[in-house]
Amino acid sequence: MANDNERVLNLEKGVNFRELGGYKTTDGKTVKYHKVLRSAGLADLTDNDLQFLKDYGLKIDVDFRSKAETTKKPDKYPAGVRYVWAPVFKEDETKSSEVQSKGYIPEIDGDPTNGYAHMVQVYRDVITDESSKAAYRKFFTQLLLNKNEGETLIFHCSAGKDRTGMGAVFLLSALGVPFETIKEDYLLTNVASKEFVDDLVADLKAKGYTDPDLVNSIRDLMTVHYNYLATAIKTIDKMYGGMDKYIKNELKLTSTEITSLKKIYLE
Repeated sequence: MANDNERVLNLEKGVNFRELGGYKTTDGKTVKYHKVLRSAGLADLTDNDLQFLKDYGLKIDVDFRSKAETTKKPDKYPAGVRYVWAPVFKEDETKSSEVQSKGYIPEIDGDPTNGYAHMVQVYRDVITDESSKAAYRKFFTQLLLNKNEGETLIFHCSAGKDRTGMGAVFLLSALGVPFETIKEDYLLTNVASKEFVDDLVADLKAKGYTDPDLVNSIRDLMTVHYNYLATAIKTIDKMYGGMDKYIKNELKLTSTEITSLKKIYLE
């Protein structure tokens, strides 16, 4: 497996930009590099970042954010990139865009300290909501169109961890990457976003938010916990009979499409 340095791309204003290349599947194949990236928002990218992505081969940008998020912070991408809007939720249930853009602790169901419980519910919603299933199906449609060698697709939300995290879980599962590796990729967000989250917390403390429960709640909203992913997997197993069935029956991916996907992304 590639080390974290190769996997986490160092952009000037890009947070949590990561390669999905290099992961091994259960049958000994490897996910190709320069085919698929995951990230947080693209609104703050510099000219150098855009040049980097152009040179990287970026051709398709799949945006999982809500209408309000995309209006407030539209994506920047190199010329010639196809932008595809695939909102997982009608509004940003994860609250991460609220924390980032407004710089305050949001009220979550009237309780600003229950970030963790809120996120667990978000992961149930990601699995069961028809709108999110439609968004991930749209994502797979674009993945299947990304056939040319050396051309790259990026998928993202605002923090690149929940809606994007589950997008990566579905893709890597469909490609046959073992769950242990998928879990590692999911948790890598906490390494890739550490500096960003630390700065955010420092900024909030400077604004007078010093209650440790509040600060922990923000960390719960802006990072990932294995329990979030475990909640999603448990919901899939209990309600849909496992990941394979979920991908085929709920995300409507046919066996032929899965074969095509493996042909495009594996070597």
